[in-house]
Amino acid sequence: MATIIEGKVLAKKIRKELKIECEELKKQGIKPRLAVIMVGNNPASKVYVKSKSKACNEIGIEYEEHLLDETISQQELNDLIKKLNQTKEVNGILLQSPLPEHLDINQAFKAISYRKDVDGFTPSSVGKLVMGGDTFISCTPYRCYENV
Repeated sequence: MATIIEGKVLAKKIRKELKIECEELKKQGIKPRLAVIMVGNNPASKVYVKSKSKACNEIGIEYEEHLLDETISQQELNDLIKKLNQTKEVNGILLQSPLPEHLDINQAFKAISYRKDVDGFTPSSVGKLVMGGDTFISCTPYRCYENV
């Protein structure tokens, strides 16, 4: 039998819980910060990135956007990712897809530290997931898994 998930109701509940968790982290001196990288001007990506910004603001996560020109080179993208990996204040990195055709998304995901991989797409995260290891599971598969 199928389970109908009320997305908006569930999202509101999760955001409320996350806001409490963020407040607790801040009491411990930890300021959650998400860095989002978007390359180009894909309209759907713009909407998605805007919704992430709104959600972060709502629950108390600091948010920084890196809006990159679609002509950026693979090396420049990888260099930005490596810089964000090394930035202590950044706790998570989200690489918005799709990327322009001249960029290799797999190479970009490989550059993201598994410790900051909020999508669960790095090779390390995917491998741990497949092997049943302790790892971050991206939101859509996690929600499906949770409802099984």
